[in-house]
Amino acid sequence: MKAFTYERATSPAQAVAAAARAPNARFIAGGTNLLDLMKLEIETPQHLIDVNGLGFDKVEATPQGGLRIGALVRNTDLAADTRVRRDYGLLSRALLAGASAQLRNKATTAGNLLQRTRCPYFYDTAQACNKRKPGSGCSAIAGVSRQLAVVGASEACIATHPSDMAVAMRALDATVETVRPGGVRRTIPIADFHKLPGSTPHAENALLPGELITSVTLPPPVGGKHVYQKVRDRASYAFALVSVAAIVQRDGTGRVALGGVAPKPWRLESAEAQMPRGAAAVAAALLAGAKPTGQNEFKLTLVERTLDAVLTEARS
Repeated sequence: MKAFTYERATSPAQAVAAAARAPNARFIAGGTNLLDLMKLEIETPQHLIDVNGLGFDKVEATPQGGLRIGALVRNTDLAADTRVRRDYGLLSRALLAGASAQLRNKATTAGNLLQRTRCPYFYDTAQACNKRKPGSGCSAIAGVSRQLAVVGASEACIATHPSDMAVAMRALDATVETVRPGGVRRTIPIADFHKLPGSTPHAENALLPGELITSVTLPPPVGGKHVYQKVRDRASYAFALVSVAAIVQRDGTGRVALGGVAPKPWRLESAEAQMPRGAAAVAAALLAGAKPTGQNEFKLTLVERTLDAVLTEARS
């Protein structure tokens, strides 16, 4: 790990000002991903800004009837919140499917959204990776690709986004609230927050330099049956091969988002019109244009079968 400087921010204004002032600065809260990346020298920040003291650790009702989740709310606390379990069960189930209890006790809402890929070529600094070193190439394309993307990828990158929580947030139409240097605030729809790789896979999200996530807001609950199902190589502490987040109404309509198949949580609202027709129709619409490798082509079938299981459970 390379040497770095450190400070504890006492206000959002101080945090973003420090980020604007210090070259190559990073915010740190739980650190469950960032510290690992620093140890491997994949991330080499010169300055860390500790934001744990900013008070963004509450879940509060909004005037519109939704919930505002502070950026520092720990995954364990969010999954256990009575309102989340009652009205946004999809989110609670997705959180509990992620990582381990110890990590969930430290990991934060904002940090979960900002997780970096677990592609093995990203973590191996001896391999070419456009996400880690722009312009170096993508070793994964001709390498071991079983875990990697089948849709939404590009010739520059086939990595997947690892978060379970983000898939649920996408199905729930969450918005991300931020503050920038100078005190400018903005709201980013979750659909626009994570970026597809295109020719710039290192640009993973819509945040600008020095911009700090303050909260994530959920709209009023939509009701229906909430189901999250994650298929992985072992029963716990593993990232998804395929995950399905679904909200199903009594008339068969609803929402569906996928994890484990794309560089971002994958939802196509146009595909949801096919839900009354069954899993095969929805899967075909969601995966239209898919470009799997020979090693991960099985994910196309796995999506359909997992979605069928989810829809069957939701309608039972």
